[in-house]
Amino acid sequence: MKGEGIRLSRREFLEVSAFAAVSSSFAKSSEKTLPPAPDFRLGSRPLVVKPILTYSVYRRLEATSWRAWGGIETESEAGKEIARIRDELQKLRKKADFPIRFLEPSKVSNPSQVANLTDIDKADAVLVYAAGAWVDTLQAIVDKGLPTIFFVRFRTQPYYLWHEIIHARFLRSHTDRLMQKRVSYDDVVVDDYDELLWRLRSLYGLVNTVGRRIIAIGGPGGWAYPPGIPSPPELARERWKLDIVTVPTPELVKMIEAARKDNRQVEKARKEAEQYMAQKGITVQTRKEFVVEAFMLANLFREIMKQHDAYAITTNGCMGSYAGIMPCLTLSLINDSGYMAYCESDFVVIPAGILLHFISGKPTFFCNPTFPTREGVILFAHCTAPRFMDGKRGEPARLLTHFESDHGAAIKVEMRKGQTVTVVNPDFEAREWCGFVGEIVGTPFLPVCRSQVEVKVKGDVSKVISSMRGFHCMIVYGDYRKEVGYALSKVGIGWTDLSS
Repeated sequence: MKGEGIRLSRREFLEVSAFAAVSSSFAKSSEKTLPPAPDFRLGSRPLVVKPILTYSVYRRLEATSWRAWGGIETESEAGKEIARIRDELQKLRKKADFPIRFLEPSKVSNPSQVANLTDIDKADAVLVYAAGAWVDTLQAIVDKGLPTIFFVRFRTQPYYLWHEIIHARFLRSHTDRLMQKRVSYDDVVVDDYDELLWRLRSLYGLVNTVGRRIIAIGGPGGWAYPPGIPSPPELARERWKLDIVTVPTPELVKMIEAARKDNRQVEKARKEAEQYMAQKGITVQTRKEFVVEAFMLANLFREIMKQHDAYAITTNGCMGSYAGIMPCLTLSLINDSGYMAYCESDFVVIPAGILLHFISGKPTFFCNPTFPTREGVILFAHCTAPRFMDGKRGEPARLLTHFESDHGAAIKVEMRKGQTVTVVNPDFEAREWCGFVGEIVGTPFLPVCRSQVEVKVKGDVSKVISSMRGFHCMIVYGDYRKEVGYALSKVGIGWTDLSS
């Protein structure tokens, strides 16, 4: 597996070069400096959105109702509204903190015009400016099967008809319950482009998670799960369409043994490790050779991902599995390069890590939760935490051994006290995830996995205690509860916000 004969497209070349540039930054940085922030959108594609204005043209009639509510009544007014929409979306695209592309806005007034929209098949989602037209036109758009958001004007003017009637006539179909199958109350935005933006951010995360290819060293797993249900890898393939590529452990071991005999690979890893250890904020409390081999393994992981055109990797097993190398620090380094790397091949929680990575534009911390205190403090720990948790700069860290084996190189990242974090806790059956927002209040040094963080729950801790599920959690800097819940609704998984 040396990569001979592999031909990369320009896109692939740029992405692989970006990965290599982050690694080489260690060699370029002088002692006690910080490397540049990596690109955490690496391997993603923009969210493509089709904007559609639905409208009606009216003709005055005497002594009868001839128009519905709304400020658009003519073709000329519809044309002016299209121009306004185009301008507003251009501003929104510049404001967005994720890649997004808006197709040319179209205007429709009946279902046949919806059928003639030739570019809608290029979109990931539809944004409907529901100024007018009737139920059949909106239904024709929704029946295209794409995630659909309705934007209605109230105070921003011109007033939109569907601000009045979308709830009762379209969503509930003149009943007292939601009747639509593909859209819900959360898919309606009134006036507020910030409300629209977080929904689009959620869909960006979703389209870059569904179908994602991930390398599973030693095969996919699920830590542990109840009998009688599909395995976590099966559920990950079903719900998220993950493309899980197995690389057998013996195959990786052969690569490790060959790399140890290759002076160029050893020297490259040594230089990268020395520059890393010399960075500001790094304290080394393990043997140098363990750190060097962690970098060598990171380079091999990069080679494997390059060969399979993948941007995510997970390891099944650690102690004794990889020719004596503990992959803890390696996985941290991969995460800090803009890629995604997870321990234990746990496909109960890996989809949450991928989703959060793209929604936030930051790396995620795969970790074990503990039983909460009555004051609402939960200890989370693992040995593979990224340093660039805020997506911009590396947190201080100590390089230690892996705790259980007291061997190799693992990392203790000193995460920022006072930092708001989102904690996502997926369930074994992929039916109902839960999560909450909290504040980092401590980074102790207990005899447990090396990266340790105490998070104080914002909300009712008794609710958290009775609601926790699965085994592992994912943590990300920032509050992304709304985005997670919205994305999950599109793949048939429920969401319980324990901080609401």
